[in-house]
Amino acid sequence: MTTSIMYMYISLLFFMGLFAFVSNRKHLLSMLLSLEFIVLCLFFMMFIYLNQMNYESYFSLMFLTFSVCEGALGLSILVSMIRTHGNDYFQSFNLI
Repeated sequence: MTTSIMYMYISLLFFMGLFAFVSNRKHLLSMLLSLEFIVLCLFFMMFIYLNQMNYESYFSLMFLTFSVCEGALGLSILVSMIRTHGNDYFQSFNLI
């Protein structure tokens, strides 16, 4: 498979994840899952680019580490929101 076809496929996956993020604004968990899908698409694209240019892949490991920290932070916010409000709907709490 050529790299241009792979980039087009990954870009399609990225935009599908972006569309899922924009369209599912009711639950926090579905938004977090679509964000993680977008991050995985970006990681895959960056990994292919770094391997194609014969660069070191340490930057991709750092990116993966930060994305795992972002996922853990999102899940902790989800747990605290469920403990205080009882569900993960955005309409169930006031921002004031």
